[in-house]
Order: sequence, then C-alpha cells, then structure tokens
Amino acid sequence: MRYIHMLPEWPSFRWREADITAPLAAVRHRQGRLIGRMESLGFELRSEAILATLTDDVIKSSEIEGEDLDRDQVRSSIARRLGMDIAGAIEWDRNVEGVVEMMLDATQNLAQPLTEGRLSDWHAALFPTGRSGMARITVGGWRLDRDGPMQVVSGPYGREKVHYQAPAAELLTEEMIAFLAWFEGPTDFDAVIKAALAHLWFVTIHPFDDGNGRIARAITDMALARSEESPQRFYSMSAEIRQRRKGYYDILERTQKGDLDVTDWLVWFLDCLDGAINRSENELQHVLEKARFWEANRETQLNDRQRLMLNKLIDGFEGKLTSSKWANIAKCSQDTALRDIEALIALGILEKEPAGGRSTSYKLGQRPN
Repeated sequence: MRYIHMLPEWPSFRWREADITAPLAAVRHRQGRLIGRMESLGFELRSEAILATLTDDVIKSSEIEGEDLDRDQVRSSIARRLGMDIAGAIEWDRNVEGVVEMMLDATQNLAQPLTEGRLSDWHAALFPTGRSGMARITVGGWRLDRDGPMQVVSGPYGREKVHYQAPAAELLTEEMIAFLAWFEGPTDFDAVIKAALAHLWFVTIHPFDDGNGRIARAITDMALARSEESPQRFYSMSAEIRQRRKGYYDILERTQKGDLDVTDWLVWFLDCLDGAINRSENELQHVLEKARFWEANRETQLNDRQRLMLNKLIDGFEGKLTSSKWANIAKCSQDTALRDIEALIALGILEKEPAGGRSTSYKLGQRPN
C-alpha cells in the first residue's frame, strides 16, 4: 500500500479552490458572528461559556481515544488554571492535569512558537508515568519503532486490518523540521485552511508512540485560536469530531491512501468546524438560561452543597436525583441532604418528581427565573 507521505511531491498539498470557497466563507462568517455574540456578554457569562467549552474540549478529545475523564475534575483543573472561583471544585488526577496543561498551553499561549521542545513537553504531560496503559513508551521524544513500523490497525488479534502506516522512525526528524517550519511560517491561504492542513499533516507523520490524535487536536485548536487572534475558546472541534468519530477516521484513511489533492478533507473539516460552532451556539443558550436562573436567585441564601447540586441539575443531571445521590455527591449525611432538599422545595427551587419507583426523586421547580 502506498500512502501520501511516500509520494515524491509530499507534502505539497493541493485542493480545488472552487470547492472550498463557499464553505470557508460561510464558516468564517459564523466564526465572526459567534465571537461577536460572546464579546457582548458580561465577564462572568463569557467566563462560564469559556469554561464549558474548554471542559468539553478536554473530555471529548480524550473520549476519541477511548479514555473517559471525570468532568468535575477537568472543570476544576481548568478553572484553577484560569483563576476562576467555582462552586464544588474538587481535586483532580494526574492524567487530567496533563491533558488540561497541554490544551491550555496550546490555546492560551497561541502566540508562542510551536517547537520540538514544546511538543515534547505536551507529550510528557500526557504520559507522566512513561507508559501508555501497561506498555512503556518513548515519552517526550519521537518514536523509535523498536517493535516494527507505526501502524493504525483495527480488528481482533491475528486478523488485524491495517488502516495506515506512518513514516519510518529514521525520517521523523526531517519530517518534523519541515512541519514546524511550515506551521510557524507565512502562508498565502486562509488561517482556517492552515488549521485543517496542520491536523492532517501531523497525524500523517504520527511522530509519537501514542497521543498523536490528542496532540493533533491541540495543534488544531492552536491554529484556530490564531485564526481568530484570541485565546478565548467558544467552540470545541474535539466535541464535534467525537460526534463524527467514524466519519473522521474514514476521511483520514481515504486521504492518507490517496494523492495529495486534499479537497475532500478540507470540505469535511470545514463542515465539522461549522458543526462545532452550531453546537457552541446551543451551549451559549444554555449558559444564558443558567445565568438567568442564578440572577433570579441572587438574593437567596444557599449553602455550597445546594449551589453544587443545583448547578449539576441545570447542567443536565444523569438519571434521577435522590437524597442518597445528593448525600453521596455533596459528601454529607442523608439527614443533611434531606434538609438541603426540603429547604429548596420550600423556596420553590426544587420539587418532587411525580410518584414512581422506590425512592423519591427531585427536579428543578417551575418558579419563573
């Protein structure tokens, strides 16, 4: 099988300008409109939207690789690093810290050059134990291919299907020098197109033993932040890619097995970006509704447990909220949980769910907010 990195003209990407002009213009318009809407919000609302976006970005980027992170840990870690004071902040694991560090460095320090050293630091942050699962890997350096060529495979052992084979380890230094020089150099096309090409180029080189997908998405976020000249993130490409995961891998495989005409990849990327912005606009509506709730209850005396649990309900609590779940999440006794709940019912903020099941459950009340 011949892959695009084996072609003599690699990495001279080309595309059909007529096919991307309209979708690029449309997504650029939506980008600008979203940023304008966000900048019109007050500081607290804008911060809430940014925190929600960054939290989603970290969680969904890890989910694409089959790793589930605790949302509250991710949110708490990001909030601390951004200097935000949030209710219900908790401690977080080392693996959460590494992903958050990488993502925030990519977007908050967008003007700093992307270098081999910076990529090595990101990789080391992702794998603080020096292992990926049980396997020991080269951390903070290019892969060495000691166990054979780097391949993307699927299927059961003995019947694996090879979807892609990356450049040999001895070519990586030269490949990455070329990529980094291009990424930091001037280009004569739109910065959003540069983000799309950067993502494709990096995952095609696949320079690390593991973590290439997450780092590629961080590079994409960095390039998109540069396209907007702002570190403030109001949409998550990773969340949209997670939603389109199968299509993402399909278009990558087709592109990497094709020639250097990457039009189809660019069209897919622009459509994915458009979906990410649309998702963000829906999230903005949720942020505004949440803000209205808390504005309506600004003078209400609530304890930290109540604020924590109300935020969870507003954000979309999974399953039924019972007093035992309240006690478990808020780390209090069952009696304390019941007192918290009954006080909120008296205020009209909570109400009992219609009778059903063995345990009483509760939901947000219908009091106008």
